[in-house]
Amino acid sequence: MSAVTKSDPKTYIFNHTMFRVKDPKASIAFYENVLGMECFRRADGPDFTNYFLGYPSGFGANANASLEEKAELMTTREAVLELCHNHGTENDPDFKYHSGNEEPGRGFGHICIAVDDLEAACRRFDELGVKFKKRPEEGRMRHIAFIYDPDHYFVEILAKRGLTNAA
Repeated sequence: MSAVTKSDPKTYIFNHTMFRVKDPKASIAFYENVLGMECFRRADGPDFTNYFLGYPSGFGANANASLEEKAELMTTREAVLELCHNHGTENDPDFKYHSGNEEPGRGFGHICIAVDDLEAACRRFDELGVKFKKRPEEGRMRHIAFIYDPDHYFVEILAKRGLTNAA
């Protein structure tokens, strides 16, 4: 019988989620300028480039560290978004990734960003020309909104406080 390596799942963290993106310039601009993340690491492969983004606050006491230091700390934090650009997709006008929210084959749903003020955030998104899937005043769930990123992935927007268990 072989020995089992000890590893405590209680110490694990959910580090990142990856989206494939058609045009990294448009996607990075959206996540930085619309949602306030920063791109703190870039990793180049032979035919792809990965960009790692997140909120500076996710680095805790290291929120003001340099981008190089943040790149080194990336695997020690939660809530990182990895954008994977397969080179050449940006030049194909008909290229589109499946967001997971259309038929056939629904699968992936969305990521979620918690904001300080839902109504103010939605007004800001309007001012920036962001496309909405669902506004807070639409449908039964009045405490959330959904916006689209440049590749049509859904981004849920909700207020940090004031949630109820109502669905």
